[in-house]
Amino acid sequence: MATPPPVIVVGSGLAGLSAASTLISHHIPVQMLDRAPKPGGNSIKASSGINGAGTKFQVTDDSADIFFQDTLKSAGDAFNRASSDERARREKLISTLASRSADAVHWLVDGKGVELSRVAQLGGHSVPRTHRGAGRDPPGFSIVGTLLKELKGEELFTLQSGARVTRVVKEGECVKGVEYVTVEGGGGQQGKVQTQTQTHTLDGPIIFATGGFAGDSRGMLARYRPDLANFPSTNEAREGTQPILEAVGASVVDMDCVQVHPTGFVDRKDPAALVKILAAEMLRGEGGILLNGDGSRFVNELETRQQVVDAIVKSTPRMETSTRQWDVTLVLDGSSAAAAGSHMDFYVAKGLMQKMTVGELDLPAVKTLQEYGDVVSGKKKDPFGRKSFGHWKLTEVMPEHEVYTGQVTPVIHFTMGGVVIDEHGRVIGAEGTPIEGLWAAGEVTGGLHGQNRLGGSSLLECVVFGRIAGNEAAAWHKEHYPAAPPLSDDTRSRASSSAQGHA
Repeated sequence: MATPPPVIVVGSGLAGLSAASTLISHHIPVQMLDRAPKPGGNSIKASSGINGAGTKFQVTDDSADIFFQDTLKSAGDAFNRASSDERARREKLISTLASRSADAVHWLVDGKGVELSRVAQLGGHSVPRTHRGAGRDPPGFSIVGTLLKELKGEELFTLQSGARVTRVVKEGECVKGVEYVTVEGGGGQQGKVQTQTQTHTLDGPIIFATGGFAGDSRGMLARYRPDLANFPSTNEAREGTQPILEAVGASVVDMDCVQVHPTGFVDRKDPAALVKILAAEMLRGEGGILLNGDGSRFVNELETRQQVVDAIVKSTPRMETSTRQWDVTLVLDGSSAAAAGSHMDFYVAKGLMQKMTVGELDLPAVKTLQEYGDVVSGKKKDPFGRKSFGHWKLTEVMPEHEVYTGQVTPVIHFTMGGVVIDEHGRVIGAEGTPIEGLWAAGEVTGGLHGQNRLGGSSLLECVVFGRIAGNEAAAWHKEHYPAAPPLSDDTRSRASSSAQGHA
């Protein structure tokens, strides 16, 4: 019998890696294509953690229902203005994310050996549920690195970097494969390097996990959110890929929903840089506060990202730079900084945060620190409604006490819009029906987060829907290519019956 084609996974971030790992567990061959020279995508840079409700690491009562309600509230107007059918679809996506969040964390910890024992509370969450490791590596690097190492040892897995998919090939109602290009270098005269673009085709069903368009400033961002022109971003310049899927009939939703993260570091060495390092939300979750140009707090630092951004724009002055940024100071005490661990080591080494004494701060800032210390100690209620203070311990402020400060500004971080999928990860066309042989997971999809994504839900959606897409594609592959090896025992019966319905 002819060798069956692989499942093509486009993108090597966490969504693609989770899908590939799941496919390999079912003995399905995987060909991963990634346009970047190195794998990992934006996932490898994720610094705050991965959400999980009801995990073995949480000490505060939590449940999938509480997480569902937090996510629904965060979704805001994008959910409220949707039709009844669209709201039902979004609720299924959110319910799937929340109900499978604990299993996602335990899959990484127990199944893959990732350490995720430390839990913090981020903005918009009712309870602490964002998991990260206690070691030096950021959670994104730790998770992605572990999955990559495992997959590279699998005979059924192939990764091709520097391969940019340009077209999805579709015949009739079914996707058949992709076209992609590679750039190859060769010798040239007088030391000049000549490059040649090669076009290739690859057959097989497809899982798209190519990420969002937050770095596509002159393309999709300019088209859908021209008001964000000249904002700095945490994303490298890279074009969005949703149009490739639209070309084969995929629907898109929420394309104007772009998340501006409230805290990207302003580097003193290059303050106007368009690409900035994220000041992880975990820094505020561990107790950090934000001060305006007058040295005063102006917001509950653990509100949703959009609410904090709105408060910054309203309450702090614009900086005189070529990029659009604001003058905000992030402050942590020694205990909060220690709880942030290797993150703080990295930020200090980069010169993005500085250790100083309270006495070196301006007097208004010192007064603000004491007021915040009184809130933390319970002497007074926070005027901004903050109730969680992480590991902040500085309640009696003295000039010799050490603090850490850094300058931050809002930055474009994430795009909530993308192709429409159902709770099984299938890409949905204009008629509301799945496109045969095509799945998607991660930031390339839309409708799950609505107007605002909760911190820690990006890595989570990659694992949850990456695994779902992997299971669904495995069942579909077995149904359509009977020469393939049998599925593993833990194939879900629902996925199997779904594949039979596709035949």
